[in-house]
Amino acid sequence: MVAHMAFERNKQFLKDLFSGPFRGHGIIVSPPWPPNPAGDFLCSDKPAHTWGPWIEESYEAMVMQSQEIDDDSVPYVRLATTTGIFAAAFGCRLHVYEGMETNACALPAVENAEEADALPDPDPVDSPPLARFFEIAAVARSRVGADAPIGVPDIQSPFDIAVLVWKKENILMALYEKPDAVRRLVEKCHRLLAGFLRAFIKEFGNVNLCHCPTAWAPPELGVWLSEDEAGAISTEMFEEHSLPSLVALSKEFGGLFVHCCAAADHQYGAFRKIPNLRGLNRVFQSPGPMPAIRAFSGKTVLMQAWLDEKEIGSFLEMALPDTRYLFNPGPLPADEAKALVERFKKATGRS
Repeated sequence: MVAHMAFERNKQFLKDLFSGPFRGHGIIVSPPWPPNPAGDFLCSDKPAHTWGPWIEESYEAMVMQSQEIDDDSVPYVRLATTTGIFAAAFGCRLHVYEGMETNACALPAVENAEEADALPDPDPVDSPPLARFFEIAAVARSRVGADAPIGVPDIQSPFDIAVLVWKKENILMALYEKPDAVRRLVEKCHRLLAGFLRAFIKEFGNVNLCHCPTAWAPPELGVWLSEDEAGAISTEMFEEHSLPSLVALSKEFGGLFVHCCAAADHQYGAFRKIPNLRGLNRVFQSPGPMPAIRAFSGKTVLMQAWLDEKEIGSFLEMALPDTRYLFNPGPLPADEAKALVERFKKATGRS
């Protein structure tokens, strides 16, 4: 009961952070994750229940750590996948690099506009990689119960999915030579992603739509996705080929949260055209965080992950009066995480 009350408190805190009154910067510390002995469930023909113990153990690790350290976590079932899950629905082969500790990658399915136009719309539930994900999510629901939010797979933007499906160097040329064909493929990717999300929410109800970083927000506040190809194209190309689907997804699902690890500072003005952009998770290159802090303070929560305490302090020093942060350090063992959370709350006036 005490844990449940704390998680309900955290839900309200995060909801306010993203869309309500500001009550302080947030912090979610990832726990040490248990190893997955069964491997990538998308690239395996083992029965889905094989991953049941690992799913339950991972969820319990999050629950136990959050109880002990008193951060802003809302525990959920993490079902992260390779970036290629939606591309694979179009026929991309998921390639596993033998002997390397890295995720599988999607190999392109088409090389030109004619082949892209010939691709049928995949079924958002029954296409092989997506059907597999629904199967694994059903196992998760049976293992952890209805109170645990079920997380989504990796979600790339419709444009980023299209760049996986269509050989990258060719689609970048097609932006100039065959823009209508690029637009048609992006629209197919948008239909697939939106259809999947509708079906996923309907099927599992209590869901967490965040795939990156390790965080939670009320699903009614929007969809989380990665927009990494924004760094490879001009603002004009981005606004023509990617922005329309981002706007549409935000309008349909109540908002948008964006992860971007590309050199994409030149897209900040375009990002701000997304209605209800709730959060932005950046991996910064030169010139660092300050341009984003200036561009999004008072408008969007800046979510910073994979950083240490010194780096958190630097972000706090750079904050403007209307900046909102959500920090996601870790994985850290419970004793280190607890001490970090205590110091963070004291430094930000939340203790």
